[in-house]
Amino acid sequence: MKTVDPADPQLIRSAIQRVATGPELSKNISYDEAQAVMHAILNGSADPVQAGVFLIGLRMKRETDDELKGVLDALRQHTVKVISNQPDVVVMSEPYNGFNRTVQGSLFALPVLAACGVPAYSNGVELVGPKFGITHHNILKALGANPLQSAEQLSAQLDNQACGWGYIDQRIFAPKLEALNTLRNQIVKRPVLSTAEVLLCPVYGTNQTHLLTGYVHKPYRETYAMLARYVGFDSLLLVRGTEGGVTPSFRADAHVVRYKGDAAEEEHDLPLQPLAMARDYRALDIPDTMPTAAQDPKTLGMKWDINALATLCAEQGVAALEDKPGPVHDAAVLDTALTLWHLGRTDSLLDGVTQARQAISSGEALARLNAYISA
Repeated sequence: MKTVDPADPQLIRSAIQRVATGPELSKNISYDEAQAVMHAILNGSADPVQAGVFLIGLRMKRETDDELKGVLDALRQHTVKVISNQPDVVVMSEPYNGFNRTVQGSLFALPVLAACGVPAYSNGVELVGPKFGITHHNILKALGANPLQSAEQLSAQLDNQACGWGYIDQRIFAPKLEALNTLRNQIVKRPVLSTAEVLLCPVYGTNQTHLLTGYVHKPYRETYAMLARYVGFDSLLLVRGTEGGVTPSFRADAHVVRYKGDAAEEEHDLPLQPLAMARDYRALDIPDTMPTAAQDPKTLGMKWDINALATLCAEQGVAALEDKPGPVHDAAVLDTALTLWHLGRTDSLLDGVTQARQAISSGEALARLNAYISA
């Protein structure tokens, strides 16, 4: 097989000629070519205009499994990897471009999971287009925490008996990928990077590592399940969530796709009524009184003032862990319960809800939030 050289100046030109020729004439490229082009883009040897055209062309053509795997493997080779002392670790991957319709509550499931004996962390960025929504990074800053801790610091937080959870930023674990955010903002369309980056895993469990992520559009069920197995996650819990996140709408049954080990994927519609969690809302909507974003060409498309929204999310999250009922409390409970049930830590989803509520009402989850903030 001919080796594909990322430094070949004809490589990206050839790839563009094939992937960006319209809906009827575009052709697929091989795994090796996709990986090599992505290496060239990450290393800065690809012309930025050509890099943008390639990413748009690949997106508009619709990526094949081999193209997705090639891009993902290039990203993985530029990602920090640390093995935790914890036997099992849960990785929560929310949409990197954030949320701009609902108040973000999944961050606060992490200290609840830790209080239930499950080491867990999330990963993300501060801001990225085209959505420029609220992210875990923004909320942690509003809480007074440091969202730029190293992978080693995260591993220590998972080991810390008083904490047990954390966050790691793409700027830390994949800086060359994070450096492409300006390009991503300029090309506007959601690129293949948006699919691939949620599969990155900078900190692993000693024995098993589990992925918790979300989706909206049905084709991503098969894509994420395929890629999660490909990169070696020991299990996957994929939630059809609000704004593509890990928290289901509270207006309907929770729809999830999951696998464990070598077993086939399973789909479940989980009624919320027996859990006393059915609501007349999908999530807490961002109030219309929220200050809007200042006009800035670099963040065109941003809807809300991120600092103000982060403060609101932080306040709502702290209130939830103080056991004040509401949509964010519901999100922390249900996200935790789904994870406990998926991992087999509880006999039923109802048992998971009970355990999550106890972790909050006892004050243990709030203590773990404060332990992380003060670290």
